[in-house]
Amino acid sequence: MNAPLTSRLSATTGAAEKTTRRVIPIATAKSMGHNRTQKRRIAFQITFFTLFILAPVFNIFRYDLDAGHAWLLGMEWRLGMDDFLAGRISALEAGANVMFRLFVPILVGAAAFLWVSWKWGRLYCGWLCPHFSVVETINKLMQKASGKPSVWVKEPLPPWKADGTPWRADARWWLVVVPAAVFFAFLWSVVFLTYLLPPAEIYGNIFSGALTRNQTVFLTAGTAVLSIEFLFARHLFCRYACAVGLFQSLAWMGNRDAMVVGFQRKRAADCANCLPDRQSACDAVCPMRLTPRNIKRLMFTCTQCAQCVEACEQSQRANPQGPLLQWVDHEAARQNEAGFRSAKER
Repeated sequence: MNAPLTSRLSATTGAAEKTTRRVIPIATAKSMGHNRTQKRRIAFQITFFTLFILAPVFNIFRYDLDAGHAWLLGMEWRLGMDDFLAGRISALEAGANVMFRLFVPILVGAAAFLWVSWKWGRLYCGWLCPHFSVVETINKLMQKASGKPSVWVKEPLPPWKADGTPWRADARWWLVVVPAAVFFAFLWSVVFLTYLLPPAEIYGNIFSGALTRNQTVFLTAGTAVLSIEFLFARHLFCRYACAVGLFQSLAWMGNRDAMVVGFQRKRAADCANCLPDRQSACDAVCPMRLTPRNIKRLMFTCTQCAQCVEACEQSQRANPQGPLLQWVDHEAARQNEAGFRSAKER
């Protein structure tokens, strides 16, 4: 009598164990936080921001209004016009100096810069630009304070992180937002001034409280203007007013094989529920307030920061098919754009 019951209990226990085994997730969730690309990008931003501040201090690059010449890599950089005015060289030699010491380096540097943009887009903006570093920093602080990355955003961002965990705004963060904007504005004003006047003089006058009238006016006006820009128009400046960004975007748009954020349109339904309330994680993280799942011409100001790609990876971490967004180039970039066109347009 007991044997059959024992057998049935064993069978039931075995079946339960098998059932338990079946519900083990087939996709291992990735650890949250920044992925390797974002860590590398932040390291580049910090390094370049530090270089931006220290370049005048070590005469890596600056123009000295007092001395009347530039500094490059610790060496004086002159055009040789003093020798021409003193009669030591001819007009032809002076013209050659201007050509090879000024115009040729500018043209070579611009060509290299545009070639990088032609292949990879606005990498400088997303990975190096010290202004964009400030944009992202204040965006994140303002989002913590108000739920929105900018005062011009009409609706708050979804109260969910890309991994699905909730978050909420706290107005106390405004006590950090405004001082941070003013601090960066003052820092930028000081650094700009050190690109034009001896850094030792500027920093010495600041610490001793002995700034000249002109220096005080420059720092006061610069801090006021930049504070307003950092608080109210930082990413608008990047999108509509920055000439460096504009030329990068124009070069990028001219190359159909250039790197772009690709989107798997056939899986678009997965985007509708990657966050609660049928919201998309990638839309919330873009610092330029773009929609990453869009055609290239509507991504004109994309900085290739890859935050949308990372957000998609996190939101789809349990999906066996993987994320819907990824960087693509060459033929894959062409096919990505073709996927947005109707059969008639193709």
